[in-house]
Amino acid sequence: MASFVATYQAASGGDRSVRIQASDLATARKLLRRRGIKATTLQVEDAKTTRKPGETKGANSSGGRQGLLSLDLSAAFEKAPGVREKAVFASKLAALVDAGVPIVRSLDLMASQQRLPMFKRALVQIGLDVNQGTAMAAAMRQWPKVFDKLSIAMVEAGEAGGVLDESLKRLAKLLEDNARLQNQIKGALGYPVAVLAIAILVFLGMTIFLIPTFAGIFEDLGAELPVFTQMMVDLSSLLRSSFSLLLAGGLLIGIWLISRYYATDNGRRVIDRLMLKLPLFGDLIIKTATAQFCRIFSSLTRAGVPILMSLEISSETAGNSIIADAILESRTLVQEGVLLSTALIRQQVLPEMALSMLAIGEETGEMDQMLSKVADFYEDEVSAAVKALTSMLEPAMIVVVGGIVGSILLAMYLPMFTVFDQIQ
Repeated sequence: MASFVATYQAASGGDRSVRIQASDLATARKLLRRRGIKATTLQVEDAKTTRKPGETKGANSSGGRQGLLSLDLSAAFEKAPGVREKAVFASKLAALVDAGVPIVRSLDLMASQQRLPMFKRALVQIGLDVNQGTAMAAAMRQWPKVFDKLSIAMVEAGEAGGVLDESLKRLAKLLEDNARLQNQIKGALGYPVAVLAIAILVFLGMTIFLIPTFAGIFEDLGAELPVFTQMMVDLSSLLRSSFSLLLAGGLLIGIWLISRYYATDNGRRVIDRLMLKLPLFGDLIIKTATAQFCRIFSSLTRAGVPILMSLEISSETAGNSIIADAILESRTLVQEGVLLSTALIRQQVLPEMALSMLAIGEETGEMDQMLSKVADFYEDEVSAAVKALTSMLEPAMIVVVGGIVGSILLAMYLPMFTVFDQIQ
């Protein structure tokens, strides 16, 4: 068995590496694909040359290549576990460990109950590794698409302190809080987006199919179409022409270009900076990021994770690259001996109230408890902001839908007055 090192791009945008044991390069690439890792480079450990994942050495038979391609394609479409799935896993595993069930047996039980194929394979392999003497955190680190740094750090701290069940309980609570926060925001944005999408579909359907029918009737009656009705008829003709296909294609290309631009480091920073300046939404993003940072950082430090590692992990869960860069810059300052509150104040990203509370926590030696209270406060602020945003968007969507439907009805009924005048 040889040791291979693969590099890949993490969700946060940075490059990460993972070490894997395999008999040859083709097997190593297959194992990476099954773990959901799309490697940018793959090489034998300590090798001087880097081999791209697409370059094979061995596995020359067409049957072997077809089997490998089938496994790669099936792994590429597998769903990675979300925050909710990982929270349930941590909660159940904590209960089993607290009840005295051996960790290997607990992992086997969790794997047998898991429905996601990638998550199931990860738990089975982790159980095998732990049974062979590997630390659970080290085994989890081999599955970066399944377990993030937050989960690995909490487990590693629990193993080091001999309180794995307590660390898993904290992790489950932390993931559940994050999931609840994300669901609140998705719920607030989901309703207006769905209503707007339905309104646009109704408008297009009535414009394309209904208006031409009425236009033909009015033309047979010899009625002169009002300006607004004629505009709607012209719009209907335009949408039924080949121009609509060009417009749809242009929109899809534009969305694809924006997504590709956002995938770059500079593009992500430009768009995230604009998001922070949006009215209503920018303030909501800052409050959400503040709540997540305070909750995650306090949980990590309370579990015994070093402060520098806690800052690095917290930056990856910020959800906004500008805030993440500010936390990482603060980490560099803390490494140079600057207080965390002072370092974050220099970045001028997080709210002043949160930074003041952090400074008080540093002075009193109760930073963990203070940050936990700050997280509670901003989670309540996010809930209030979400409710206020929903209450504002709901009537706005009603006005938009009413305006769309009303404009169609107005365009169809205006010519009737001309017809009535001709009859009289």
